[in-house]
Amino acid sequence: MIEYTMAVKGGRTIPKEDKIFGISNRANAMIAEKGKDAVINATIGALLDDDGNLMVLSSVDETFRSLKPAEYAAYAPIAGIPDFRKAAIKAALGKYEPKAFVEAVATPGGTGSIRNTIANYSERGDKVLTSDWFWSPYKTIASEIGRDIDTFTLFTEDRKFNIGSFDEKVNELLATQEYLTIILNTPAHNPTGYSLTIEDWEGVVDVLNKVAPEKKIALLIDAAYIDFAGDEDKYREFLPVLEGLPVNVLPIIAYSMSKTFTAYGMRCGAMVCLAPTEAIAKEFKSVCEFSSRGSWSNCSRAGQSVIAKIYSDEELLARVTQERKEIRDMLLRRGKAFEEEANKIGLVTVPFDAGFFVSIPCDNPDEIASKLEKEGLFIIPLAKGVRVSVASVSEEKCRVIPAKILNAMK
Repeated sequence: MIEYTMAVKGGRTIPKEDKIFGISNRANAMIAEKGKDAVINATIGALLDDDGNLMVLSSVDETFRSLKPAEYAAYAPIAGIPDFRKAAIKAALGKYEPKAFVEAVATPGGTGSIRNTIANYSERGDKVLTSDWFWSPYKTIASEIGRDIDTFTLFTEDRKFNIGSFDEKVNELLATQEYLTIILNTPAHNPTGYSLTIEDWEGVVDVLNKVAPEKKIALLIDAAYIDFAGDEDKYREFLPVLEGLPVNVLPIIAYSMSKTFTAYGMRCGAMVCLAPTEAIAKEFKSVCEFSSRGSWSNCSRAGQSVIAKIYSDEELLARVTQERKEIRDMLLRRGKAFEEEANKIGLVTVPFDAGFFVSIPCDNPDEIASKLEKEGLFIIPLAKGVRVSVASVSEEKCRVIPAKILNAMK
């Protein structure tokens, strides 16, 4: 941890370096020293081809290169350019037509959606609820604005969604808080690859319907990986279930163009609310614009212009969708290969459905990750296990990694 000299600690615990980027930097250093063939870097949360090169949709790249100066150099409105906001709603919801009042606000990737939701739908000192397997920056974001993270147990002993633990934690936190922000990262959860089923969602809605009506809840669905989970319509079939939520629960979808359009560096995303009343939708737009102005001001216009152009041209959208499907199929093959090899040798993984990552539970994740680094395999140690990025390594390497991890565990 850093030693404070001039800066204010402010209740934060700040490491000397980000864990994920630090491990990735060490992997790159070993590649420079020993060569690509000696290293497997399974840390990166971006799609790489079998040779380790970043994969970018050519249709998105060409659209980006076609932008006129005013389409990337001018300031964007704080809430986002109007055509982008319409496109973001279509991108997030797909064919689903909600029975709700819908608003969208531009954010710098899905991270901005998480930050704005916590800032506006919880109070300082509150705890934000998510699962015990979670993306570690949730805690960074929460602590930076005076909140903390609490967790429910994601899985039961028989590897099902633990609705009992979710119910217990919701009520425990609402016993002392008037507001509660809940973050559910699905489909293709980071770091496990789990996707809530329709039955899981029905359980979540049932729990939240039993909450006292004076309590106020923001249900943030971190859907960053939704378009790489599988069939894009199938993985949005849970959205109508949200219509059963009571008026004191506001569903918000954090949608990331980084993943869906392979545009990580453009930092383009949106938060989309499905409000039960028009007044709540208008409030959502106002408070999130205010928070945006007080943090990053407005988002990069380039990414917004690209997405707006794609959704204004049916042929271009069809091309983007087909290109994405081809990459998604490759990703799904990698995940399946890892799962097959793990099952074959008896390596237990956390329940996996799809996505960029697979996780393996273990008691000493830092020790195991350190051992594997010496062998040239770089993975991410978490609180409850280790995470492997199947997005960044070839199918062949996905079949090799499980045995290496199991040997390190033994």
